[in-house]
Amino acid sequence: MIDWHQLAIDSASTIAMVVIATGLIQTGFYIVQLVYAGAALAARPPISRASLLWRRYADHAPPIAVLAPAFNEEVTIVESVNSLLALHYPDFEVIVINDGSKDGTLQRMIDHFGVERVERFYDLSVQHQPIRGLYASPRLPRLLVVDKENGGKSDALNAGINVSRAPLFCSIDADSLLESDALLRAVRPYIEEPTLTVAVGGTIRIANGSKIAAGRVLEVKLPAKFLALVQIVEYLRAFLMARLALSKMQILMVISGAFGLFKRELAVEVGGYSHGTVGEDMELIVKLHRLLRDRKQPYRIEFIPEPVCWTEAPDDLTILGRQRARWQRGALECFFKHKDMLFNPRYGRIGFLGFGQVLIVDVLGPIVEVLGYVLVPLLWAVGLLAVEYLLAFVAITFTFGIFVSVATLILEEVELRRFPRASDLVILTFISVIENFGYRQLSNFWRLRGFWQFLRKQQGWGQMTRKGFQSAS
Repeated sequence: MIDWHQLAIDSASTIAMVVIATGLIQTGFYIVQLVYAGAALAARPPISRASLLWRRYADHAPPIAVLAPAFNEEVTIVESVNSLLALHYPDFEVIVINDGSKDGTLQRMIDHFGVERVERFYDLSVQHQPIRGLYASPRLPRLLVVDKENGGKSDALNAGINVSRAPLFCSIDADSLLESDALLRAVRPYIEEPTLTVAVGGTIRIANGSKIAAGRVLEVKLPAKFLALVQIVEYLRAFLMARLALSKMQILMVISGAFGLFKRELAVEVGGYSHGTVGEDMELIVKLHRLLRDRKQPYRIEFIPEPVCWTEAPDDLTILGRQRARWQRGALECFFKHKDMLFNPRYGRIGFLGFGQVLIVDVLGPIVEVLGYVLVPLLWAVGLLAVEYLLAFVAITFTFGIFVSVATLILEEVELRRFPRASDLVILTFISVIENFGYRQLSNFWRLRGFWQFLRKQQGWGQMTRKGFQSAS
């Protein structure tokens, strides 16, 4: 005779064990990343001043085309372009691609920078929507504005790749601000290992609350709103810990679309940025991994923590939720498009460790964690689950989450020291603790929404309203 009560207890225990095991594997990934990130920061050479970098690299630095796709960026476009034109780099061109904006983005640039329509030859190496016109000014020889029909961010970047003439291109978001020496720092791997280096990423930081003038962050200050504060902690985990560690292990699977430096020739060879995905930044890196692994060609994809790109973080729940759902959808699109690389010996560490991490963290992670939030306390409450399972789930979900966040903050302070006031670190430490009680759960529900959108094959970015950077008086 079947003992239904015992069967229910066994089933509940199995569910709890799956949730806890997945959480332990994910936490294990994070701890390994933390160790690798700490080792990478400890072993890196001292941060050089911009003037020293110029003397060291100026004569050897290859030309760079900075590609800034812009769609409805009227509020921030002038500040962003000023930031790009003020970069300290010996040979670069700024190409702003107006991707069929419906606001006054193009007219704002025409009025402020005095650009006029020009003729310039460009090839069609990668596909994109038709270009309507090119704009330039003799007064600003480093600036070129491309006006094209709307096709999305990846389409706009492809237009920029075709129009560019430099061997390297830097893709950024038009609503972001680069520190003046960011290119000099990011180009170092190309100078030191010119044949091996194919892509380089840099750190993205939150500009909300900081004082900005002429496209430069004059004073780093924390924002007043909780949502912007918690994103500072998230970005530290994502860049200072995760991407630095994955770069050290040479299994980096994504370089942020907000700041990345690529070899144009190889990007063209893999077809540029893919259409029909919102994860075009991850997709390009995976295509490069596939191409070079298939060729058995040695290569390196690097992450440099010093080059800093400042971006405006959403401080509205609705907009932030759309962004996180889109990020999740992009990761899933890329993972399933290239699923044949998962655990495939042909792709070595990329197939086993790189795609394995994406499977655990991005594909299974949000589903299992949300199931844990709902089922583990419920099964314990109705007496089907022992208290030990509940305590293990709480420890993995909250204790380890707090540990990883606080440890990342300690790394930041010891090695980079971007926050000038001790009170900033106290506030961020507090945020690192309380984000695990409510915000983390909400973030996972947003990721589940992204999963649902992926299953429904939903496309598009959704509306992202910008408030613009706070300018110093």
